[in-house]
Amino acid sequence: MKKVTLVASVALFLFTAIANAHGPVRQKAEEQITINAPAEKVWALIKDYGDMSWLPAVASTKAEGGNAKGAKRVLTLKEGGIITEELKKYDETKMSYAYKITEMSTAKTITHAGAEESVPVLPVDNYSASIDVEAKGDTSVVSWTAGYYRAYTNNNPPVEMNETTANEAVTAVLKEGLANLKALAEK
Repeated sequence: MKKVTLVASVALFLFTAIANAHGPVRQKAEEQITINAPAEKVWALIKDYGDMSWLPAVASTKAEGGNAKGAKRVLTLKEGGIITEELKKYDETKMSYAYKITEMSTAKTITHAGAEESVPVLPVDNYSASIDVEAKGDTSVVSWTAGYYRAYTNNNPPVEMNETTANEAVTAVLKEGLANLKALAEK
């Protein structure tokens, strides 16, 4: 009986340890907006991968490679910081493209759990996204979807790099970008 109790205790301990030792979970943000303009007009505003003038947070963009897979763009943000992205997929006919962040500058450095940690300008890791324009009669529906992890990939993240902060930051970028795209397209 003592053996059974011991085995059950060890099994329960291991199960609890494994359940509590997981790392970050992939997050997803998805925003959509209906724009009172034809899809071709909306697509014309965003189809050049190297032109991010429609995204309010971006001060300037340097790009190479056009709209070909593997093209790079470097976004300089108005609030400071740089994000480098790579084009993963581009489909002119479907009015869609997908990209991935490959590098980000540091917004600030914090001390967490006794170590210096760099907080990136967008508090995420392994970020990829797609943007699609769909015709709906005389209007358009634009969908922007992003998948990512929080910036701090170890357990017990600081507030600056946890899931809540990552989700709020990404959602803000998507909403602000789509709202500005709507304003530009409906002029």
